[in-house]
Amino acid sequence: MAVGLPLLAVGAALDASAHGWGLFNHLDWPASVEVVLVVLVLDFTIWAQHLITHKVPVLWRLHRVHHADTDIDVTTAIRFHPVEIALSMLLKIGLVYLLGPSALAVVLFEILLNGTALFNHSNLRLSLALDAALRKVLVTPDMHRVHHSVLREEHDSNYGFALSIWDRMMGTYVAQPAKGHDKMTIGLAWQDDRPARLGWSLLLPFRRR
Repeated sequence: MAVGLPLLAVGAALDASAHGWGLFNHLDWPASVEVVLVVLVLDFTIWAQHLITHKVPVLWRLHRVHHADTDIDVTTAIRFHPVEIALSMLLKIGLVYLLGPSALAVVLFEILLNGTALFNHSNLRLSLALDAALRKVLVTPDMHRVHHSVLREEHDSNYGFALSIWDRMMGTYVAQPAKGHDKMTIGLAWQDDRPARLGWSLLLPFRRR
């Protein structure tokens, strides 16, 4: 699934190209410019989608499956409810048809998105200097960990998955958790150890809390 889902977006790009659909199939711009623009547009869309999942109650019920993990590591990057995954793919595929990007541009974006998602959900401890340098462009583990805080003002921040620029531009950037990384609490404020059970997680969107 981790390999197959990104291929759906690549397939959409190939289909759009074959039919001449989408903006970039009607523009004769350099491939390098197209790649940069496509990556920026798709990454901003993922950022905006992530923000919306926190603001729209029915979408938050789906997305909180991701936030129910109390021990963040690379597996958290793929811990999403199947319905949210399907909705996200439909949005991405629809945007690919509208943009008409090259398959190469979509492949490069998927590599960036999935690679950085695994990276920033990891439990790596970077030096302060390296973290500060990287987060000027990319979302680092420390930056994204703030987003998984139980505190509302912290988990409603740092929505980026790949590029860190959108949170800075949109005023949703929080540099560090108020209690520090060693003392912050991760997950949902009301939960216990039940997120470790697959059935509980799949049914979480339909529970009252």
